[in-house]
Amino acid sequence: MPQQNFNEKLIARLKKNPDFVDESGELLPAAVKDHAWKLDHTLIRLLLSDPDIKSTFFDEIDGHWVFNHNTFIDYINEKNFLANSYTQFRNKIGLNIDGKFLRERGEVSLVWPYKDCVLEGGQTKEEEKRKEIFFNEILAQDEIDQMFDPKVLTNWKRHTAEGEQDVTDIRCDENGTIRENLIIKGNNLIALHTLKQQFRGQVKLIYIDPPYNTGSDSFGYNDSFNHSSWLTFMRNRLEVAKELLRNDGVIFVQCDDNQTAYLKVLMDEIFEDAVYATTIYIQVRYGQKTLSEKNDFQKLIEQIHIYHKKAFTPIKPTEEYSIEKFVWEIIEKSEGQTLELGSKSAVLFKPGEYEIIQKESSLTGLKETWATGTVLKNNASGKFFGSYIAPRVTIDGLGCLYKVEGIGEDGLGYRYFTGPKRSGATKGKFYSGIPTTRLKELQSGESKKELVIPNFYNFADGFGNCRHEGGVELRSGKKPESLLKLIIEMTTEENDIVLDFFCGTGTTLAVSHKLQRFYIGIEQLDYHENDSVNRLKNVIKGDTTGISNEVGFQGGGDFIYCELMQYNQTCIEKIQDAQSSEELVELWGDIAENSFLNWYVNAENPEEAADNFIAIDNLEVQKHCLIELLDKNQLYVNLSEIEDTDFAVSEADKALNKVFYGDSH
Repeated sequence: MPQQNFNEKLIARLKKNPDFVDESGELLPAAVKDHAWKLDHTLIRLLLSDPDIKSTFFDEIDGHWVFNHNTFIDYINEKNFLANSYTQFRNKIGLNIDGKFLRERGEVSLVWPYKDCVLEGGQTKEEEKRKEIFFNEILAQDEIDQMFDPKVLTNWKRHTAEGEQDVTDIRCDENGTIRENLIIKGNNLIALHTLKQQFRGQVKLIYIDPPYNTGSDSFGYNDSFNHSSWLTFMRNRLEVAKELLRNDGVIFVQCDDNQTAYLKVLMDEIFEDAVYATTIYIQVRYGQKTLSEKNDFQKLIEQIHIYHKKAFTPIKPTEEYSIEKFVWEIIEKSEGQTLELGSKSAVLFKPGEYEIIQKESSLTGLKETWATGTVLKNNASGKFFGSYIAPRVTIDGLGCLYKVEGIGEDGLGYRYFTGPKRSGATKGKFYSGIPTTRLKELQSGESKKELVIPNFYNFADGFGNCRHEGGVELRSGKKPESLLKLIIEMTTEENDIVLDFFCGTGTTLAVSHKLQRFYIGIEQLDYHENDSVNRLKNVIKGDTTGISNEVGFQGGGDFIYCELMQYNQTCIEKIQDAQSSEELVELWGDIAENSFLNWYVNAENPEEAADNFIAIDNLEVQKHCLIELLDKNQLYVNLSEIEDTDFAVSEADKALNKVFYGDSH
């Protein structure tokens, strides 16, 4: 019998006992479990009254049915029981975690940075082995309710070359799309959902460099996630990011070999209606500078998976078309002898009846090509040589010149061929002018030759020397501006929108600014003087590092900074900053009075509960316990509650949110 039908039958059966339902008729799982532990006869009779339920929770022994109360209680405890929409997320990716496919889990991973002021401000040596701690919390779909609703944005500031200013307006184009550079502070999953209303289908390029799940404990980024949490964490964010891409948009996701295979399978599933372009391999360090000499195999490479919408076309690198090989001139000294070569008319010149001279390269010069090897198979002139010129050596002799009519794209109307010059030789040459279309481009000064895009780049030098770029530092995870320049120029034009929702120290944003692209950056961690805001302030003031000199950037421009308006998130930060159990107990009273708690939490704080809490004797575990009590739907203020006086949203913020969200506000 299908699981859903069995659940419905079991719930309906249990609801027949008034002790198992509340005043509104909803089932009380706690009451059911309590009766099960007591082996209550009323419950057992109720379960025995249905054959399917009986066969599931009872074992037959010598004609007697024995209640397996442990199996029953485990079933009631499963999130699938009373899970509502939990099991509706049936997008099977094939990555099995805890006995369920990743998309069957229907979970959302929220990652909270543990903020320790000593760690963030005082760590100066990577060898100290200190790291930011993330609380990983998995929320079932039926628990998130309004979490993904648009949020109120607050603390708006515009940063210009003249300094920080209040935001009085938000620039939009004729279609109402925001045309500003934005940095948003707050949980990146919730911020992405907040952006959907305004930027769905507007972003040309997404580049992210997420934590790699390496267990790295370098300063700054903490890459430590367990495997299943990391996959859930990435799925949540990539699914909503996909909605923001234009119909010709593209996403680049960088990772190392700890997760690249799993990430590739995950992205194949999420972007199943898009196109997997390639995986680019980036050398990020030199072999002699390996991270640890204890490793038998040195990790020098990181990968970037590229997926794009079907209308996307990359901007290929180009180079000026060279005429340096067009240096030959052929002088005819006689009228020659006419003949037919296949279907072509030709003129034969014997040795002494022509002269081939080398000159300076010019638009009228000819290029010499040997008719040999693959040229004989893949080139039209090469094929003609093999079929008609080479066999003529036994008829016309060595060292002859053939002027063949009706061959070539150079507008000359003919092509010169020379036959073998020595006895026993089979090789010859042909001479061609500059193709007509290329010649016109050269004459107008607009000739460019497209180059292929390789799937390997060596940025070891860039990674080794990017530590101080932009006037900010991050000893692990920082990317060179040269890498982002390559990606942005390959995929976008000026004024396109670039998004990075793991913006860290702001490399993507800085390069976008210098290349005159609009950008959106999201970051939830505090890097203080090394964060993206300070980097972009340096850029506006004329930062000379990175690609500045190469692209002629001398400063200027502006960006807007704003934050998701916190509510329960403020409580989380207070919990994270606490230094003792006693401080947490004191916080609990304030939290119970002034915060939104999960519906099942008893806001009272009896003395024995406080004693039990202190007895846990592990500050981190205690913090996690308190955070679990908070309603995660109320981490940030929902836009729908902007007029609620409890949240005290200022009139200025109301006005800016109205502009940001447009007519749907």
